[in-house]
Amino acid sequence: MSGQVLAAQRGDEAAFRALFRAVQPGLLRYLAVLVGEDAEDVASEAWLQITRDLGSFSGDFDGFRGWAATIGRNRAMDLLRSRRRRPRGSLPVETLLDRPSAEDTERTALATVGTAEALALIAGLSRDQAEAVLLRVVMDLDADAAARVLGKRAGAVRMAAHRGLRKLAAVLEQQETDREERAHGAGRSGPSEKSFAPGVTPTTVSTLKDMR
Repeated sequence: MSGQVLAAQRGDEAAFRALFRAVQPGLLRYLAVLVGEDAEDVASEAWLQITRDLGSFSGDFDGFRGWAATIGRNRAMDLLRSRRRRPRGSLPVETLLDRPSAEDTERTALATVGTAEALALIAGLSRDQAEAVLLRVVMDLDADAAARVLGKRAGAVRMAAHRGLRKLAAVLEQQETDREERAHGAGRSGPSEKSFAPGVTPTTVSTLKDMR
């Protein structure tokens, strides 16, 4: 894709469309958590600036993604500042325990990150964690690039993403537990007692809990 960046800078419209298709989905997900329903409008403003300033950009495709994320975030922050007197959809601040996370925790959280449900879960994280997860996972930026977007140290971004993924994995695990409990409860619904002929032992019905 780095060749597409150079071609787009030379005025190749097909190359620019390829860059747009590669970056826009992740950028929209990122902005959706920051500004909600205004994400598409903010993304449009970002792409107008990207188009205008493309000639001054220097770097490969990974750098381009980071640059696009920075521009998108700046436009989003402008919008949020304009909403300051009447904030909408602000992210709650949550304090999480500083605990290590296993690799399977990341895989569990990443498995559904592209879905609307997962984006809603990410929006429930603190702002720092949500942005770190979105930039590292959805925008696929490395820690250094994400740190430049956020104006923070790479280590701080890694930690925020780490904690955010841990929180997402815990929420997903709880949701799965709740589903199993509901299924278990449904399996036990109906009359609590049955009459059996004398000497006949009732058959025990296996439940989800029994089969774990």
